Amino acid sequence: MQAESLPIQLTNEQIGQFHAEGYLVVADLLNTDEVKAFLRHQADPEAESLRQGLRTHLSDPYWRELAHHPNVAGVAAQILGGRPCIVQTMYMAKEPAGPDEELGGAGISLHQDSHYLPNEPDTLMACWIAMSDTDPENGGLCVAPGSHKDDLRETTLNTNPEHTSWVSEYGMRSPDGREWTEELYSFDVVGIGEEDLDRLTVPCGSGVFFTSRTVHGSYANRSRTRARLAFAVHYVKEGTWVFRTDVQDTTPVDLQQG
Repeated sequence: MQAESLPIQLTNEQIGQFHAEGYLVVADLLNTDEVKAFLRHQADPEAESLRQGLRTHLSDPYWRELAHHPNVAGVAAQILGGRPCIVQTMYMAKEPAGPDEELGGAGISLHQDSHYLPNEPDTLMACWIAMSDTDPENGGLCVAPGSHKDDLRETTLNTNPEHTSWVSEYGMRSPDGREWTEELYSFDVVGIGEEDLDRLTVPCGSGVFFTSRTVHGSYANRSRTRARLAFAVHYVKEGTWVFRTDVQDTTPVDLQQG
């Protein structure tokens, strides 16, 4: 499943763009065969037995390979300036609109990842990989350039029908052993509108790296024929404390896997 070419090496200009804009689009993280192999695996009913929610990278070899992939974890290491540790992984399939529907699969409301995954020091970052051609019509990723430069923003509960809405409680644990619960919900960031967003077009196999404070999300799939498929990995730099207990035990990346 791994690519045979040498791992991607970012230029100083690309790293500068990441820090200036809060995100970076990187082409060809995965080759066509890697994408097809993963999607075939996802379609296999027996793969369901390997699922562990946000920690499926620990039980499913296909998810593990993407999370440790030299073009994914390797780029994260270059951005972080150290060894990445995997916090969580997600596969997000957004189906097209049906013949009698205006909207297909719902999007994710605008948010900053550190609201969901508080960590100290805040080294959290993500890689969002397009597993199909993605664009604004089929619910591709949106980002707000420069939004990472401020503190965490005020939030409200999402009410946009294009976005999923939920509320849930999560356990937290501090480095000194103190424990508590926090109510998390489908955040909508105050002060960021659609006019502030870049609606990205990301071809299959390419990906977007972004910081924990970069405001991002997506909208519903309005395409009639094209699913929007994406795989995401969240990393922290080794030595970072993650407060949420369900993903607190992070996995150091095997940088030799590729």
